[in-house]
Amino acid sequence: MWLREILVIIVVALVISSLLRAFIVQVFWIPSPSMRNTLVEDDRIAVSRVDALRSNIHRGDVVVFDDTLGWLGTTEVSSPSVVRRLGEFTGFVPAGGEQTLVKRVIGVGGDRVTCVSATGKVSVNGVEIDEPYVANGQVPCGERTFDVTVPEGYLWVMGDNRSNSADSRYHMGSGQSPYVPVSSVVGTVQAVIWPVSRWSTDIGHQEVFASVPDPS
Repeated sequence: MWLREILVIIVVALVISSLLRAFIVQVFWIPSPSMRNTLVEDDRIAVSRVDALRSNIHRGDVVVFDDTLGWLGTTEVSSPSVVRRLGEFTGFVPAGGEQTLVKRVIGVGGDRVTCVSATGKVSVNGVEIDEPYVANGQVPCGERTFDVTVPEGYLWVMGDNRSNSADSRYHMGSGQSPYVPVSSVVGTVQAVIWPVSRWSTDIGHQEVFASVPDPS
């Protein structure tokens, strides 16, 4: 009898964790420096699925999205073990992120995003924005100038480490689309949860874009 009860408890726990992963929160780890200093290599991050399921993505959000555009190329990735796959599926093991990326949303559908000013700052719908999260000493525009209008249903994304981020800027004119489909967003990053010394909820910065008007 006790064995049956234990099995029932295990099954219920797996079902609950799977539902949490699918509809509420998922854990990922950061493999690259493109979001420094907000997120650094080997950070474990908690990603809310709620906003993505509602397509409720805002400027300033940091999002994890599936690489439906092929930005990561075709590098061969070793297959995870059955145990790891089970762990990722249930949420007990952080998703490796081999086919996902994490960037900050700068523009949403209809926005005109430009980087052409002498200050090196990004402008959205004609308003120059101050970005406190950009890695120390870096020019917000990075090394590329651009003037784009984001299609409806898409996002313009940039890494906080502007000098080391293959983001929307990098993929202009590359034969790949620089615009991320909202439908490919897995969720919004809510917190760094591991290591403990890196704990932080200071991730998204919608307030930076508070003065930006809706696209005309």
